[in-house]
Amino acid sequence: MVPARGSPYTPGVRLVLLLLAVSFGLGLLLGGSFKRLAELKLRYWGLALAGYALQVLPYPESWGRDVPIAMLLLSFVLLLAFALANLRQPGLPLIVVGVLLNFIVIAANWGMPVSARALINSDQADVLRELELAPGQKHHLATSEDSLRFLGDVIPIPDPIHITLSVGDVVLYAGVGLLLVVRMRTGDRLGWKPDHPTSASTSPETRP
Repeated sequence: MVPARGSPYTPGVRLVLLLLAVSFGLGLLLGGSFKRLAELKLRYWGLALAGYALQVLPYPESWGRDVPIAMLLLSFVLLLAFALANLRQPGLPLIVVGVLLNFIVIAANWGMPVSARALINSDQADVLRELELAPGQKHHLATSEDSLRFLGDVIPIPDPIHITLSVGDVVLYAGVGLLLVVRMRTGDRLGWKPDHPTSASTSPETRP
């Protein structure tokens, strides 16, 4: 996921806020509530926080690329462990798939390959020029030498977000959205449908 330069985290924050707004809106539209969502209990959520922190924390330029990329891969390991620990929750299987897709393409190319066309279509010509001069700490401009380029950052999100996403990002965010929507409807139960009070009909006992 490559945000526009100059404000490195703002586009990612906008994207997360958009995801939350759509998920919450859909959850309410389908009869869910924030009260039910508050019942959600996730195991080892600290792993998810640590994984996210490793992705967004800035690293000194003097560290080069190896340490930031290694930390990025470690962040996916932590996120994967969190997702597997909560695999029975709705949406978590999608999160597992998304994390694995990103891990695979980054590990195969030692950094996330970014499509030049996706940068142009997401209004990030300045980022394109910078990557043409030198690779970023965690990203580089995709070339014919990269493996699995279709799993790289190839999906442009233009104004007002200005970001490029990978297939893994999309699958991961879909999993997060599904988790929020379903749990707004069901609370922390494992079922996918909310319980509705039903009147149990008791048939009269037949005696011989």
